[in-house]
Amino acid sequence: MPTPTFTLEPLLPAHWPAVRAIYEAGMATGQATFTTEAPSWEAWDAGHLAHCRLVAMAPDGAVLGWAALSPVSGRCVYAGVAEVSIYIAAEARGRGVGRQLLAALVAASEQHGLWMLQAGIFPENAASLALHAGQGFRTVGRRERIGQLRGQWHDTLLLERRSAVVGA
Repeated sequence: MPTPTFTLEPLLPAHWPAVRAIYEAGMATGQATFTTEAPSWEAWDAGHLAHCRLVAMAPDGAVLGWAALSPVSGRCVYAGVAEVSIYIAAEARGRGVGRQLLAALVAASEQHGLWMLQAGIFPENAASLALHAGQGFRTVGRRERIGQLRGQWHDTLLLERRSAVVGA
């Protein structure tokens, strides 16, 4: 069976219903985020950088995945540091969607002057760890029992990717 094609496009408000559904499916796994309820578009929009927002679109217009960056701090010294969010629809996993989305997100981040990307990933999320490692992220630490999800403590691994282009 041939691999379906897809294009990468800027994430727009019109994509939000599909983006939210993919996000909610990730939440349901218990391995993607501590968040348990998707925010409104307005809250999500306010919490993410206005640039570096992408969706992977199937030829039929279906959203296959999305990626975006959030600021890690409001302090000016951290203006070049952002946190990665990336979610792939279950039916699109294993097809290169995540790899291409994350590669494009990294490139866009460098075009916007970001020198460091970070990700907090549950250790059980092997696919996300491999995806990030494939784009040059390295594990810099384990944050033990950092938060509770549904009454259970969880660790996260802190990954980072330093740009070879910005701030080198």
